[in-house]
Amino acid sequence: MTTPLTLTPGRRPDGTMLLTAVGEIDMTNTEALADALDTTSGPIVLDLTGVAYLDSAGLNVLFTRADRVELVATPLLAPVLTISGLADLTTVHGL
Repeated sequence: MTTPLTLTPGRRPDGTMLLTAVGEIDMTNTEALADALDTTSGPIVLDLTGVAYLDSAGLNVLFTRADRVELVATPLLAPVLTISGLADLTTVHGL
C-alpha cells in the first residue's frame, strides 16, 4: 500500500520551479517524488511544509539532488534535515 503523498508543481514569483509536497514521504512513494523532481531541469524549490513524515528513503532522494534542490520545511522536519546532514548540503528555509 502506498502512503498518501500529493505533489503539486508550480512556479514561484521569480520563475523558479516549485514542487509542493503534502502527506508523508517514505519508501512506498519516493519513486513519485524522484520522478517529479527529475521532470524539471535546473534549480527547484521543494516545499515540505505539508509533510508530516520523511524517512531515510525520502532523504536519499533529496541527497542525490541536493545540488539543485532548495527546501522549505517546518520545524517538525528540522531534526531529520539537520542530523542527516542534508541541511549542510542545500539551502533549507524555515528551520
